[in-house]
Amino acid sequence: MNDIDPIFDINTIFKNKDLLTIALTHKSCLNEHPNIKESNERLEFLGDAILEFVITETLYKSFPDKQEGYLTSLRANLVNTQNLAEVAKKLNIGEHIHLSKGEEDGGGRKNPSLLADTVEAIIGALYLDQGLQKVEEFIKENLSTEIPDKVAMPLKDPKSRFQEYIQAKRLPAPKYKVLRQSGPDHDRDFIVQVEVQGKIFGEGAGKSKSQAEQEAAKVALSFL
Repeated sequence: MNDIDPIFDINTIFKNKDLLTIALTHKSCLNEHPNIKESNERLEFLGDAILEFVITETLYKSFPDKQEGYLTSLRANLVNTQNLAEVAKKLNIGEHIHLSKGEEDGGGRKNPSLLADTVEAIIGALYLDQGLQKVEEFIKENLSTEIPDKVAMPLKDPKSRFQEYIQAKRLPAPKYKVLRQSGPDHDRDFIVQVEVQGKIFGEGAGKSKSQAEQEAAKVALSFL
């Protein structure tokens, strides 16, 4: 494993660098390095709970006139995999995660789910290192700043909104079909089609099946 680069921003806020090292250690690394005894999974578990608590408290105080359903949807838009992966990219976390060779060759350093999990592990480690106040500062700087943008956007994703529209028309649920997929395993491209009762409403492209489905639903909504 390589040492943590001194220009890595997160490194400057940790007092206990061992905690940061664990937070950056993916479970795949343990297979190739028997001397490493702990991955970041436990820290991820802790960080996930702390992140949800901090964002929940922030939204509760920021929107006193909003009900539970609205706050729940807004929170989901802030702490989802895509948002956390963007935080990881901004902080250059992918370059510093300790991975097995197989995981790295498979594109692990750019894998949104892996990046998001690592951000949660870093939050858990930072909590153990310096407590809740420091974690709140980190989350405020890297996630809470997006609240105004999220408020200005539809809180539900296109697939959910299209599903609700179709249900309101008393029609069968939309069906999503993969038309094409190409590229190596670590860099796939998907083309997905959505239809209702045999009628095609749209096609979408994405780097994952889920992303392509969302794009297809977005096209369907614009068609409607």
